[in-house]
Formats: sequence, C-alpha cells, structure tokens
Amino acid sequence: MLSAAAFVVSILAAIWLWRQGKRERAAMLSHRAHLLDETAKLFPSAQYSLEPDGFPVVVVPRPEGGELVLGLVADTLVTRRLPQLWLKLTLREGEGIRDFSLGALARPAGSEFYAITHDLPDWLPPPKGDVALLVRGKTISPGSEHIAELGSLFADTQLKEAVVTPGGVRIVRQACEGDRGTHLLLRQARFAIQAVPSETILQALRHAEQLSASMRSQAPTLAEAA
Repeated sequence: MLSAAAFVVSILAAIWLWRQGKRERAAMLSHRAHLLDETAKLFPSAQYSLEPDGFPVVVVPRPEGGELVLGLVADTLVTRRLPQLWLKLTLREGEGIRDFSLGALARPAGSEFYAITHDLPDWLPPPKGDVALLVRGKTISPGSEHIAELGSLFADTQLKEAVVTPGGVRIVRQACEGDRGTHLLLRQARFAIQAVPSETILQALRHAEQLSASMRSQAPTLAEAA
C-alpha cells in the first residue's frame, strides 16, 4: 500500500506530465500554424485558415479566375521511411477545362490516404522511367501522349503525385522529412523547418501551371480510340 508521501509524489508527477503534454501540444500547434508563412510573401491576397489538426490552409484568388489552394499533410504511414510532410497544391480552374482525368503517384505503397490517383477508375500503363509510377485515369486512352508528359515531371524526385481533372490540377510534393531521433525513440512526427521554403511552393506551382497549360486540349476518349 502506498504511503501518504508516495501518493502525493505520484499525484504531483501526474500533474507535471499533464502540464508538460499540454505545453508540448501547444508548441506543436503553434509550429504547424506557421508552416505556410512564406506564402504571404508570394501571394499578398492569400487568405488563411486552420484545419482541425492545426495545419494551415491558404486560398489565393487568381486574377484570371479560379483559385490556388495550398495545404499540408503529415504522413506517418510510410513504410521503411521517416514520416513525410507533403505540400498539397491545388489549382482550381473551373469545369470544362478538359474532358478527362489523369493521375500519377510515385513509389506507391497503397497507404497514401491523401492521393486522389487511387480514386480514378481506369488503370493505365505507366511511362518508361526510373521512378515506379501508379497511373490511373478516366475517359482517356491508354495510348494518350499525356501519360508520357505527366510521367516526365517525376524526374523531380520530390514530386509525389500529379493529377489533372476536368476542373483543376493537383500537385503533391515533399516539403520535409521527419526528425529521425524523435521518430525512432518516441514514434512521433516532428519536422525541423519553421516554414515550407518559397522555392518548394513555387516549384509545385510551376508544375501545376505547366500541366494546366499543356493539358487543356480535348483528349481522345476510350470510345473514340476503340
């Protein structure tokens, strides 16, 4: 049976642990909230909000119409790798830009919960290259030149996913890799950056705009190709 002193010590220890956990959570949420601060320099009209998990979402109206949406995904389900922080950039263009959907996912493991390539119905042959790609689409011919064009972007090893749909473009790109020591000892995902670098954001935007410009034309549908 615990003595009165031991009981008091255990209570004090529990209180300290609770307060420490609360401080660490507050620090984590504060850190997350500032991870897209560089967008303020790039896009003065950017509008900010926070997701329930504390990661920021940035919406940028585009003068030519549509909007740019930036968010972050912490992926702790990666196999044989450290946790990954992915930058998710979506260029919303409006319906009618193209009549097909096409997506490619690099180094697929099946656990990419954030990837919309998995949602496309048709399996397509991947282009030749050094990176393993999962390619899927909707109402696009397996022989379309757009598949090779999309695959060529993955010479950039930080690119994880690229998708075009009738109404927009999605790019998922590595922003940071998790701290090794924290992951191995505590199984936590901590990312040693104060903010996602401007160049990471701009490179994702360049890829999105490249795909938007080059994949606007009508592509042959499966019925037409038969």
